[in-house]
Amino acid sequence: MTPKNHLLMTRLACALLGAASSAAIAAPTISRMSPPSELFSSGNAAPVIARFLPGQRFDLQATIRPDEASMTISGASFAIDGKSVDANVALRNCAAGCLPNVPLNAGIATIRAVSAMQAGVHTVTVSATQSDGQTVKATGNFEVVPLLAGGQKVKNIIIMLGDGMGAAQRTGARIVAGGYTQGKVITPLAMDTLPVTGMVKTASLNSVVTDSAPGMTSYVSGNKNNNNEEGVFPDDTVDPFDNPRIEYLSEYLHRTQGKALGLVTTADVFDATPAGNAVHTSNRGAGTGIVDQFLDDRGLTGLSVLMGGGRKWFLPSTVPGSARGDRTDYAFSGTDAHTADIVKRWGAAPGSMDKDRDLLADFQNSGFAYAADKMALNAIDSKKADRLLGLFAYSNMNVSLDKIDGRRNKARGVGNEGKNRVVDDYGLPDQPMLDEMTVKALEVLERQKKGFVLMVEGASIDKQAHNMDTERWLLETIEFDRAIKLVQEFAKKRGDTLVIVTADHECSGAALIGSSRVTDARLQELVREGGTANIRDKVVGIYEQAGFPKYKMAADGYPETTDINYRLLVGYGANSDRYEDFRTNALPLQDSQQPFVKKEPLSVYPAGPAVRDVEGKFFVTGQVPGDSAVHTATDIPLSAYGPGAWAFTGVQDNTDVFFKLAQAANGIVLPEGLMLAPAKTAKKK
Repeated sequence: MTPKNHLLMTRLACALLGAASSAAIAAPTISRMSPPSELFSSGNAAPVIARFLPGQRFDLQATIRPDEASMTISGASFAIDGKSVDANVALRNCAAGCLPNVPLNAGIATIRAVSAMQAGVHTVTVSATQSDGQTVKATGNFEVVPLLAGGQKVKNIIIMLGDGMGAAQRTGARIVAGGYTQGKVITPLAMDTLPVTGMVKTASLNSVVTDSAPGMTSYVSGNKNNNNEEGVFPDDTVDPFDNPRIEYLSEYLHRTQGKALGLVTTADVFDATPAGNAVHTSNRGAGTGIVDQFLDDRGLTGLSVLMGGGRKWFLPSTVPGSARGDRTDYAFSGTDAHTADIVKRWGAAPGSMDKDRDLLADFQNSGFAYAADKMALNAIDSKKADRLLGLFAYSNMNVSLDKIDGRRNKARGVGNEGKNRVVDDYGLPDQPMLDEMTVKALEVLERQKKGFVLMVEGASIDKQAHNMDTERWLLETIEFDRAIKLVQEFAKKRGDTLVIVTADHECSGAALIGSSRVTDARLQELVREGGTANIRDKVVGIYEQAGFPKYKMAADGYPETTDINYRLLVGYGANSDRYEDFRTNALPLQDSQQPFVKKEPLSVYPAGPAVRDVEGKFFVTGQVPGDSAVHTATDIPLSAYGPGAWAFTGVQDNTDVFFKLAQAANGIVLPEGLMLAPAKTAKKK
């Protein structure tokens, strides 16, 4: 044999040996495991990702991939600390619907609604068997945070959530509403008078920049969620309502203490923040199923008050303006254990594809008093009503600047030769302010003998910061602060209520850069002259040139006008392209969630920041693509009042807030060093 042939034969033998070896070591793999853990994903025992209260319920799940297309997964089991979990394991084949990167013969193994009582770090193990008998095993971990007796037990918890409200948004509202003189605040914001303040880290499970869904759910589940997901861990199925669940604070406290839940927002009620207190889904946009869960799963959450916008989801699909549809709904199959166990073990409603459901009537038939506008809200007798539904707009409610203009009969709309008010253009002019909704919510919830959890959201701080509409988010923050004052007074009178004021994230990278150096009349002249040299160089005053802008507050609690001389100027660090003229925008941007946005007069509203204020010809280049400012990864402030408030000092993770709230609700004190170091590993029994 020639040397050349010998070399070829050697290479062929090696290749055959390699192929044989590969076949010999081929085995099924586990590609995903819930609860998520570093122990599973990287082999590191710390940091512990998933944490729960003693007895808090959650789902176990794993995705198992066979080693060959001809194989299937025939069985799976779970163990915690080496002890088998005695519950049904639902094994679902991915042919029933999984993500594109998951093979059709993969299996999803799930156990629903498990819990652990012993404090410490626990290991969870999943073992699976392939159809040819091969087995595979993977291990993760989670922590149970201890409850220790010794603190004052609170009856009520109130979460004031300023969506998108970072430090700049708080400071801007203080400058406008409170005023400064010689460096001192004249009238502080209500949120500034809360005695305890800390900082919150806001990252989600899959990004340093969170969106509102995991930004909210972290506070009320103790766990990180992926962006766009609410009360669930990520999975590999396409069904947005079958993901592994995590028990919410409302569910935990309703189950263990009988507390009620109240949700108040200026957004559409299906939106991420209100839904992120009561609804479990991997798609924050699945509105039909989300609002159905509000009512149908009230036995789990204790939902007693729901107020905001979003009427479009409550109307049958045949009614003009309805958004109901099967595409955003859910129905758990009774024959598929993967979803049937959500009903059986969690006690959730099975759901149905019911786009023609009259959910508004169903709420009322379930004992909810209903208010469609401010007049109807005022007429509700809170001494008799113990459940309340308020839907004041088809989608998001009008913002405070436009609602106040409406009450002052100030025209900014586009109809009737400019004589319309914005609220008239939207067709629902009699909308309540956030503090008015909050008062009624407290009156109804106060009748709950076992207490309540109330979440009140100032939603359009975020939405108008996305739009870089400075005056609108400034007034949204002032409106939010007026609601804070009410709940603070409520808590002062009672002594059994814990109040926290925070945000889910910061939005737009807002920066208070200074103030105008010119009068408003001069500013208008410069806008007409146009260009960077006029609007920026002749207007923007920094450092000592900024001085102290002086807004005059009217009797209704809002500025008489936002177009003052030497006004506050705001810039943005997470901005898209836009034009800027530093004056109040007459019209808000189009809201794509409104069902009639493509019809006049709403279709005439500016579609984005790049087509607004163009007359001034001062173009600001954005740092992000698209036509909207975006959320940032910046830490946000949290302030607290009432029993348990002092637990919220320092820099804390957003998930830490959940455990501090639960500790207060259970009348315990936090163990020393909680959240700063992992607990000791629990001993195996």
